[in-house]
Amino acid sequence: MLRRLAVVSALAVAGLVGTASAAEYGTPAEAKAMLEKAVAAVKADKPKALVMFTKGEGGFKDRDLYPYCGGPDGNFTAHPTLLGKSLKDLKDKAGKPLGEEVYAAAKEGAIAEVSYMWPRPGQTDLVTKVAYVTRIGDQVCAVGYYK
Repeated sequence: MLRRLAVVSALAVAGLVGTASAAEYGTPAEAKAMLEKAVAAVKADKPKALVMFTKGEGGFKDRDLYPYCGGPDGNFTAHPTLLGKSLKDLKDKAGKPLGEEVYAAAKEGAIAEVSYMWPRPGQTDLVTKVAYVTRIGDQVCAVGYYK
């Protein structure tokens, strides 16, 4: 009986540890929900929304999740660190033309997925990151999560 209790306790602790670890990063569902929230914000007040995305205000920064956008000129209009730089010319860390793919995939009223290689925040190893991408008027916006 005691042995069974120890095994059950060990499994419960392992489950809790796994859950805590998983909660360290955003999930695909959370990324998609944030993008949908970002779409609504851009439609309601584009200038205000882009500032909020860049500053991570209003729930637009959650762990490793945040929206970013690029304008018709290909430059970031919202991003925590790359504001004003070229999204369209951005390559992933393996050399893939990420920005071109993001712009090509973005369609009004639809959410597409673009996969690329990028390190998690504070790390150097490359992992697959997936961006949910859409177009809202003249803005191409995305929220990415790590696989």
